[in-house]
Amino acid sequence: MSTDTTGTDTIEAVRAVVAAHAGLKRDASELAPEDDLFDAGMTSHRSVNLMMALEDELGVEFPDALLTRETFTSLRSISDAVDQLRG
Repeated sequence: MSTDTTGTDTIEAVRAVVAAHAGLKRDASELAPEDDLFDAGMTSHRSVNLMMALEDELGVEFPDALLTRETFTSLRSISDAVDQLRG
């Protein structure tokens, strides 16, 4: 399933995938775009699951250069990466 989003909609699309796949200790709807997802309970294992779900649901493929903790630290960092990949 691919969700077509652009601009500010990307954060909300990412938030929905995070809510379903990141295993957070708090509700994803309460997160500010810059909140640290690892501080909110996401583990390294969950970040891999999240990356695969983002690829499936948002129609992007993360290159090796973006497979870093920094890319998956926050809703903002993920949405910036998604927007970059979409060009």
